[in-house]
Amino acid sequence: MKVHVDVSRCESNAVCLAMAPEVFDLGDDGLVTLLVEDVDDALRSRVEGAVAGCPREVISLVEQA
Repeated sequence: MKVHVDVSRCESNAVCLAMAPEVFDLGDDGLVTLLVEDVDDALRSRVEGAVAGCPREVISLVEQA
């Protein structure tokens, strides 16, 4: 699975960071940055929580081809 973030709509709520700090961080500009783009099974449930918890719905998981 690959994580996708629409940074142009990010409001810096940091819900994703709280849910999966191994995957998400906030940059100096306050916008979410990805630490890991390809998510393995060990992180998948945490990232799914971040996807569900994002107030602006800017995070998604995409199947890799």
